[in-house]
Amino acid sequence: MKHSGSCLCGNIKYEVKGNFENFFLCHCKSCRKDTGSVHASNLFSTTATLKWLKGEEKVKTYNHNNSGHIKSFCPNCSSALPNIQMNGKLLVVPAGSLDTDIEIVPTGHIYLNEKANWDHNLEKIPHYENLPKE
Repeated sequence: MKHSGSCLCGNIKYEVKGNFENFFLCHCKSCRKDTGSVHASNLFSTTATLKWLKGEEKVKTYNHNNSGHIKSFCPNCSSALPNIQMNGKLLVVPAGSLDTDIEIVPTGHIYLNEKANWDHNLEKIPHYENLPKE
């Protein structure tokens, strides 16, 4: 399996070869803070390889208080990018950074004990194809 991805501005591009074993939706406070959303959506692999196609030298990586909460990103557009963790044993890929479709579906929600208080019954609120005009 081969996937490609990039940041929003296109300054950084990458390729992943191999399979993802897990796809977690993380609700921890750190993931909510660094995504600005209800959860982060990350793919995990212990066997896939990451190859930077463009802009590898531009990638910035932040390890929050050396806690292991690690985020790599583009310094120009701030898009989340893949990183390698656990002494090279784990590839973490933000699902939204991929430009190709994936076959794996989310494995599960994690860190629900830190879930946002507004994260409930979201499927019941109105849905729009685009930004509503109202």
